[in-house]
Amino acid sequence: MSLKLPSWFPRRRVSAKTPTADARDIYQFSKPTPQNAVDLLAGWSHAFPPEFGVTAGAAAMYEDPRIHWAVEQFGPLAGKRIAELGPLEGAHTYMLERAGAENIDAIEANKLAYLRCLIAKEIYGLRRARFHLGDFVAALEQPTRYDLIVACGVLYHMSDPLALLRRLAERTDALYIWTHYFDDEEMPLGDPRRGAFRAPPPPHEEFVESGEIAGVAMTLHLRSYHGAWTKSKYCGGPTDRHYWLEKRQLVAALGALGFNQIAFAHEEPGHQNGPAMSIFARRA
Repeated sequence: MSLKLPSWFPRRRVSAKTPTADARDIYQFSKPTPQNAVDLLAGWSHAFPPEFGVTAGAAAMYEDPRIHWAVEQFGPLAGKRIAELGPLEGAHTYMLERAGAENIDAIEANKLAYLRCLIAKEIYGLRRARFHLGDFVAALEQPTRYDLIVACGVLYHMSDPLALLRRLAERTDALYIWTHYFDDEEMPLGDPRRGAFRAPPPPHEEFVESGEIAGVAMTLHLRSYHGAWTKSKYCGGPTDRHYWLEKRQLVAALGALGFNQIAFAHEEPGHQNGPAMSIFARRA
């Protein structure tokens, strides 16, 4: 049965006009693809594996040898609970789930990085990882224990690295750290990489503070990022107070915190941004 409208009833003519600019900003008119999701946010740093057919950043962190090494040091991840600090774009999270981790809490404070992680989670098809938006030091105040904590590329960004080390020691017996560090021998006076370790002028003097952790005296070297935090791609923390620890003191502090098995890898004294290394620390 069809409904016959009277001649006086207004009829709306439907046209197939090109969507307005505002509509193009709000809606996606092409077929659904992972690339559509990636293109929502500019400034990607990490690439996706070629088989995903997605163009993002340049760094192939989905096969990062540092994470492979950390997993080798720890052993099988099946049934293990992991905390990942600062996942950035989820590539390391992908590696950890692929290696068999049962549960991953990935904690990211940068809002844009967090959104990229959510997009990456869908593209990678992660099912055993949860991304949390917030401060991972505050998150570690909760009494949750982890079989392994991965802290890759975060310690040297901290305004209070000693507080982070204390929290890590409370929450796990196995810890992976990749970090830059301060070393007079590997970065001597006159080394251009040392130029960032200065207080605002004048007096052009290196700014250091002292602290203590588990009975170990610590020297903290203030490093400036020279306004980098104002750029949208910056992901090193919300302030310009970043303290680098000295290599020997960091190792001694980990030992004093009870990590009596410590291994090293990826030692790069000549790294362009400053000496760097991987540490795997475990309480036997």
